[in-house]
Amino acid sequence: MKALDLDVLTMLVAVADTGNITRAAEVVHRSQSAVSMQIKTLETALGKALFVRKPRSVTLTQDGEVLLMYARRMLALRDEAWAAVVRPDITGRVVIGVPDDYAYSLLPSILKKFSATYPKVEIQVVGLPSVALAPMVKDGSVDLVCATRVKGLSGEFIRFEPMVWAATPSAKDIWRERPLPIAVFLPGSVARENAIRSLERAKIPYRTSYESPSLMGLLSMVEAGLAVAPLARCAVPAHLALLGQAQGLPEIDALEVILARSSKSKRPPCDFLAEKIMSELRR
Repeated sequence: MKALDLDVLTMLVAVADTGNITRAAEVVHRSQSAVSMQIKTLETALGKALFVRKPRSVTLTQDGEVLLMYARRMLALRDEAWAAVVRPDITGRVVIGVPDDYAYSLLPSILKKFSATYPKVEIQVVGLPSVALAPMVKDGSVDLVCATRVKGLSGEFIRFEPMVWAATPSAKDIWRERPLPIAVFLPGSVARENAIRSLERAKIPYRTSYESPSLMGLLSMVEAGLAVAPLARCAVPAHLALLGQAQGLPEIDALEVILARSSKSKRPPCDFLAEKIMSELRR
């Protein structure tokens, strides 16, 4: 029986969750070539194809689905074993604020790993735009905030997250329309401001066809072929097309992702979650 390396299984899970080798490499902090090589080596050892490769994404084969189920269980057991021996008595509650797009893309795997490692810590997630989370840090309504840096919200730098234009592949020419139909977050959003500023610099006329505080709302318009949306790259589902200068759309300034902490967060559960967020997301 071949040994199943837990690090390689971590890569397998990342590829399955993101549907993309490049994004998976960012999640596990390895190069794209390293992740691709490890997956291919695993497939060779098993004598089975685990993924179907497509131009912009990958999907699991039936054998891949079976191995993924076991991989999740094995990795969860590893984390539980670590917690049981190293930090068995950490208890408490952590309230974390996060905008919709990061809650969808960046936080799920981190919170899942954290919960497996610290099963006695209760986590409450508050999903609000970055501008709305700023006063909540000051008054202690939330312990931690993983968000875009905005006026009134300061914290430890995590990384710059690129922004892209997202469109559905079935509406191939929507980015050629003028005025350009865009779906954006509500006023006050840095992503919105960056996108509109880039269009104005490029002298590209646009019309706001949809505004919403919800990422799902923006994605629904994109998937319907009614607009393009300027989004953090991490928040764009694998089935959508990423557009840019090759399609005549301007480059958008990146978002500065930070971790902010309230004065009430100086306790072990908050420290450990903050440490996990920084280690997983920092580039």
